[in-house]
Amino acid sequence: MTRENWVSRVGFILAAAGSAVGLGNIWRFPYVAGEGGGAAWIIVYLLIVLIIGYPMMVTEISLGRSSQRNVLGTFKSLAPKTPWWLVGALTVLTSVVILSYYSVVAGWSLSYVFETALGNMGPGVDFEDAFFGHITSVWPPIIWHAIFMLLTVGIIAAGVVKGIQRWVQILWPVMGVLLVILLVRALTLPGAGEGLGWYLIPDFSQLDAGSFVAAIGQAFFTLSLAMGVIITYGSYLAKKEEIPGSGGYIVGMDTGIAILAGLVIFPAVFAQGLSPDAGPGLAFITLPEVFAEIPWAGALFGTLFFIILSVAALTSAISLLEVSVSWLIDEKNWTRIKSAVTMGIIIFVLGLPPTLGYSVWEGVSFKPVAPDLLDFYEFLAEHVFLCVGGLLTSIFAGYVWGAKKVQDEANSGVAEGKFKIGNWFIPILKYVIPIIIAVILILGTIEIIWPEILPWDPV
Repeated sequence: MTRENWVSRVGFILAAAGSAVGLGNIWRFPYVAGEGGGAAWIIVYLLIVLIIGYPMMVTEISLGRSSQRNVLGTFKSLAPKTPWWLVGALTVLTSVVILSYYSVVAGWSLSYVFETALGNMGPGVDFEDAFFGHITSVWPPIIWHAIFMLLTVGIIAAGVVKGIQRWVQILWPVMGVLLVILLVRALTLPGAGEGLGWYLIPDFSQLDAGSFVAAIGQAFFTLSLAMGVIITYGSYLAKKEEIPGSGGYIVGMDTGIAILAGLVIFPAVFAQGLSPDAGPGLAFITLPEVFAEIPWAGALFGTLFFIILSVAALTSAISLLEVSVSWLIDEKNWTRIKSAVTMGIIIFVLGLPPTLGYSVWEGVSFKPVAPDLLDFYEFLAEHVFLCVGGLLTSIFAGYVWGAKKVQDEANSGVAEGKFKIGNWFIPILKYVIPIIIAVILILGTIEIIWPEILPWDPV
């Protein structure tokens, strides 16, 4: 079976950036920044992205392009007859688990597009009751979860070029234009300047060790690292295409959208006199209240926001599904349609427990690690699978395949005079990244299971 490749480098960059830009940017980044204290936390986050995020992005693209295989096949081909293929298997599992609950939250976003457009989120609504009324019902969340998965499967079934590349080239401009429209409106609201100052003027007294833990966790989550996504997308990249510049564009676009989302959200939140540290409810409780009170077509701006959120979720979801689909195509010789439909059904079924975790299975909890099923899925994927996968991937790249090979692969195809990965990259990959991930894995586990021993409040 002939393996597809991206038609152009731009197609690869947009697809990989679309994977990185998702709920992590527009839903998770603003509330983590809000809880972390605003501008000072964002500076820490940007440093983490530069020191760790970019080198890991380059590493995963290089591993994928070198092997031209799915993520599990990458570890098999680069370290044959060793158990390292298990790391690939772990990343496939991680992508499946993340998408199963990611689709549930994305379904909430899709439902809010219609609820807001129909005027059901206007002034006088108790937005907290409205949100919990939706997620604690039985059938509506399941239906929206199913609709979102059908959209994702349909795009993946069409292929790398006709499906993924075509749709991200359509969805990216839509998302960008809508964000700019919202930005202009948010910045012209009375009182928006206070939110802008809070977001852009750092107060370093707000920082503690927990701020660094949250920043590193957010960087890995939003850049789609250790999920198999970047390795899989890198495997469709032609040998002639350069990696250092492409990785920079992907990281830059992802970070830019996250910061832009904050510029939209926080001036609007402050303009309505609401709290910036509302946590995960920021998107579904606080922001609908903000949009409802905006003069001149608040429903329109609220609808635009949830369209953006849904589009961002979709570009990430197609990349997460592609990880397991690529594995079935390469390793099992299945057709793309059969692979996409099969995995879509499995992931939909796997997502039913977190969907029902607020209704018929409301009493199911996994304390102290998680109060409900959706949080348990998130704990399992992000605090266990993602951290362990990232740690093992960095060790594999730095020591098993070799940091020098990663550097050489990354620089292969780079034209004379263009930016190349220098020798600074080797100690970062071999020492800095594994140590930091290991520390985060330990602290993150303590933060959930035994938080009272930490000298900071868990974020």
